[in-house]
This record gives sequence, structure tokens and C-alpha cells, in this order.
Amino acid sequence: MKFARTLLIFAVVALCGLAFAKEDHQVAKRDPHAQPVKTEQGHGGHGEGGLGATLVAILEHHLVDSDHMEFFGADIHLPTFRFGEYEFTLTKHRVWWLIALTLMGLIVWKAARQKTAVPTGVRNALEGLIVFVRNEVVKPNLHEKTDSFMPYFMSLFLGILFSNLLGLLPWGSSATGNVNVTAGLALCTSSLMVGMGVKVNGLGGFLHSFAPPGVPGWLMPLMIIIEIVSFMIRPFALTIRLFANMLAGHAVLAVLLGLIVSLMFAAPAIAVAVGVFMLEIIVALIQSYIFIMLTATFMGLTMHPSH
Repeated sequence: MKFARTLLIFAVVALCGLAFAKEDHQVAKRDPHAQPVKTEQGHGGHGEGGLGATLVAILEHHLVDSDHMEFFGADIHLPTFRFGEYEFTLTKHRVWWLIALTLMGLIVWKAARQKTAVPTGVRNALEGLIVFVRNEVVKPNLHEKTDSFMPYFMSLFLGILFSNLLGLLPWGSSATGNVNVTAGLALCTSSLMVGMGVKVNGLGGFLHSFAPPGVPGWLMPLMIIIEIVSFMIRPFALTIRLFANMLAGHAVLAVLLGLIVSLMFAAPAIAVAVGVFMLEIIVALIQSYIFIMLTATFMGLTMHPSH
């Protein structure tokens, strides 16, 4: 039963990421008949706008979703599936989101295969991570509901972490740098916030949480508005925080790597890029932690408003 629930939660997280990973007007489509833009040579030997064009190309590759992807130099056109009037385009960010979830599944599967009494290797690391998330993130907020929601929080943490790290690969792309993906994950959390708030406190108790006790009657209308706005801002905070941090970090790294084409900036750009790359690894871990921490906090506030 627990395994089935874990698979169900994993599927919901995956579908939310896939369903929201693309908006039609944001997907860049490559015109096969387009001609390359020619640039005139300046006195410095660089094409007019050559460095700028290189930076734009690098930024587009890492940050913009599209219906094609480059992988080890190969340009792969991604298919579009049609179900009646509905079109489902397997975009670049959707592919990398699936890769992140596949890596997560493989690691969990490998850890689960180990049957020794004393955990070692991947299982030891995964168990340590589970204990940390359970005791330091989920339990202080959800209390007796902790074990019921551990599959959800571990799916969120590992999925976001692998997605963040895959964006650091030369031909990789971070799905969490797409606001639609982070919005889909935030929607999962919002649904749980409302659902568990109503389940634990009842519909009346859930609605009563927007009218804090001890507030003077003349101030209550303003407080209710503030509480409603505060509740509605929470999913936006989850969405924008993860999206903006990953977008900004990858943009800075891409710009620094693009500067290597200029001999004048190559040496300092490489040095700074290495430092930023190491920092981005830490940021990928921190942003995954912050997302589940805020998720647990928001769910705890909804389930236990008196706290």
C-alpha cells in the first residue's frame, strides 16, 4: 500500500511538471529554411555583434524552451503527439524533467535493492537524507502526518535537485528554470494546503483561520483581506523563488562561458566561471531544500493555524 502511494505521488509530481512545462507562445521553433545571419568583420577581427550573438545563442540554449534539443553536438527535433484536437509537444524542458525523474527513480531503485542489515553506499546516503528531511523539515511542521507525506517531500527534493544539477551540464538544461514547471510544482503544494486544511480542521475551521482571534471588530475586515492575500501569495513565492534563482544562476554562468570566445576576457572569465559553477552546485542543493522547507511550513500553517 505504501509503495502504491509512493508511485502515485511520484506520478502526480511528474505530470505536474510535464503539463506546465510549456506555453505555446514561449516555445522557440526552429525554421529549417532559415538562413544563418552573416556579420561583417570589424577592425578587431570579430564579427559585428559576434560576441553578442554568441552570448545570445548560449543563453537561448540553456534558458529558452524549444521543440528541439542539442545533445553532444546532435540537433534532435522533438516530436509532437496529437490526441484529437489536443497537441502535446515533447519540449526540451519536458525531456530534461523526465531525465531528472528517471535518475531519481534509478537511485531509489538501486538503494532499495540492497538487503544488507547495515546500509552502505547509495542506500546509506539516501537513508541519511531521508532522516534529515523527516526530522528537520517535515516533522516540526506536520507532526503526526509526517510519515504520510514523506514520499511527496522526497519526490520534490530529489526531482528538483537533479533538475537543477542537469542544467549545469554542457548540453543540459534545467527544467526548474522554466516558470511553468515551478508553477506546476507549486500547484501541487497549493492543492495539498487547501485539501489538508479542510480535512484536518473542517471547512468551517479552514475558513475561520482567515479571521485571526483577538482582533478588534473594526480591524477584522482588513485582517481577513491580509490573511487571504498572504495565503494566495504562498504558491507564487514557491514559483518565483525557485524559477528566478535557477534562471539567474544559469544565465550568469552562460554569459561567463560565452566570454571565453574573446581572448581579452578568456582567462578571467574561466576563473570566475569555475567559481560560479561550484557555487551553482551548492545553490542547486540549497534551492531544493528551501522549496521543501517552505512547502512544509505552508502546509503546517494551514493544518495547524493556531500554531
